[in-house]
Amino acid sequence: MAQKLLHYDIIDQLGQGAGSIIYAVRDPGTGRTFALKHVVRRKDKDVRFIEQMETEFEVSRQFTHPNLRRSFELKVIKTLLRKKTEAFLVMELFDGKPLEVRPPASMMETVDIFIQTAQGLKAMHALGYVHCDIKPNNILRSADGQVKVIDFGQSIKIGVVKERIQGTPDYISPEQVERRPITVQTDIYNLGATIYWAICGKTIPTQYTVSRQGKYSFLLDTLIQTPQQLNPKVPVALSNLVMECVSTNPKKRPPDMEETLMRLELAKHVLLKEANPNIVPSAEVLDDSTAGMVDDTGEV
Repeated sequence: MAQKLLHYDIIDQLGQGAGSIIYAVRDPGTGRTFALKHVVRRKDKDVRFIEQMETEFEVSRQFTHPNLRRSFELKVIKTLLRKKTEAFLVMELFDGKPLEVRPPASMMETVDIFIQTAQGLKAMHALGYVHCDIKPNNILRSADGQVKVIDFGQSIKIGVVKERIQGTPDYISPEQVERRPITVQTDIYNLGATIYWAICGKTIPTQYTVSRQGKYSFLLDTLIQTPQQLNPKVPVALSNLVMECVSTNPKKRPPDMEETLMRLELAKHVLLKEANPNIVPSAEVLDDSTAGMVDDTGEV
């Protein structure tokens, strides 16, 4: 392993992604530590990894929310003919591991993780962007329970139609597969699919994994067992929310991340109530959070 990248001293290798390696580095001039993502273009098609890094920088340099990883600097190396050959992205260093490596140990931990995730996504939506690739590997969790959403290379402005299908097969929404406009409901679907994985121990069938052409997409909703059917410990409120989030029809999903967050907080109150029957949620929480709830089948 190299000892330096740019002028930064390499401390450790943190991980490896599609076309990139991420390091923990130190600025010898200031002593500050960062995460540094490095991409080398080895084939012509690898330019997409540099383009995704440029997208990530453009979006994440605007972040100030504690649940979103911020970027500070981007450096792209080009030849004399302007061909992009290498890129470096300097980011916030966060001492956390992906959910696949550090899964929650209880239902309460699970709900708390996704409350923090939803808070970060809500802030991102307020800036006009959709993440487009929420999945276990893109949610980091520290040993003390803090959450950081990462990897904004597929992010895009709300309402844009992408030129090609982008997403992760087990978490991708129907509108991503069909290349329809991307909205906040896209992140709500990705988030719901990720919550489903966390509480059920399995992924949902998606339009990409069942039929990319959408031939059987109308059957997808009926193919998914509810979280409570698979795990009786899941509160009804949480099971219903997840089933709404992964509806193939975006209009049947929660309208925004604010309502999704509110209903996750309701699920947390339910779990707290079960642990301590003397806890009484406030009237405001009950009044606001029960809006838009569905019955035990997950149907509207």
